[in-house]
Amino acid sequence: MATTLSPVVVDEPKVGGRGPTIIPPPRDDGWGGGRPGGYHDRLRRYRIGLFFALAAVVMLFVAFTSAYIVRQGVGTWNEAAGRYVTDWRPIALPPILWVNTAILLLSSFTLAMARRSLARRVKTSRSHGASPPSASGLIMTAHQPVPWLGVTLVLGLGFLAGQWLAWQQMRHLGLFISSNPSSSFFYVLTGAHGVHLLGGVLALAYAAMTSLLRKPLATRFIVVDVTALFWHFMDFLWLYIFALLHFAR
Repeated sequence: MATTLSPVVVDEPKVGGRGPTIIPPPRDDGWGGGRPGGYHDRLRRYRIGLFFALAAVVMLFVAFTSAYIVRQGVGTWNEAAGRYVTDWRPIALPPILWVNTAILLLSSFTLAMARRSLARRVKTSRSHGASPPSASGLIMTAHQPVPWLGVTLVLGLGFLAGQWLAWQQMRHLGLFISSNPSSSFFYVLTGAHGVHLLGGVLALAYAAMTSLLRKPLATRFIVVDVTALFWHFMDFLWLYIFALLHFAR
């Protein structure tokens, strides 16, 4: 329910018969106007929370990387050979990982298009003002689905399915998580990334539901914006993992 603001009356000394000055109330466009709890404040808080979560993810994969590199050089002394030997056996990556990488890159593009489309609608709505105003943002008056979100969701599920197929290919080659240290790190790195990306898929599903549930446009944009930041981070993280597994075998 919109809040009605009363005009402010400022008393001034009467000079030449001039009466008090009436200052009109600030225009409430339904986006918070920068006040606490408004659109910009909510968006900033969600982004800050996401950055803290991503910092934890970065530290986790930095630890994985350090362990991966150190474990490659660990060896034991072999008396018969007269040298240190290692049980690290490089593995050939499943070719489907290249297809999965292309799918994930494409999903980042489609999600960027979804965010761009919503940003354009936000700009148009704010320039025309909210009608009627709302404390939580502009209420959508017409159902206009954003197909880019659905496409991104399908691509995200396709990437996870492709990762599962990559694991199946590894198993057909007799490479399991306990086969050797190299295969163990493959499953750990790809599995940890897959779990985090699954969280992104759930966020995408919620973002799509906000459209079906006719949530305020401001709320929809905040959800898509934060989800896009997380998704793009997962995209770059996968490129890093793929490069690590391919070039540092």
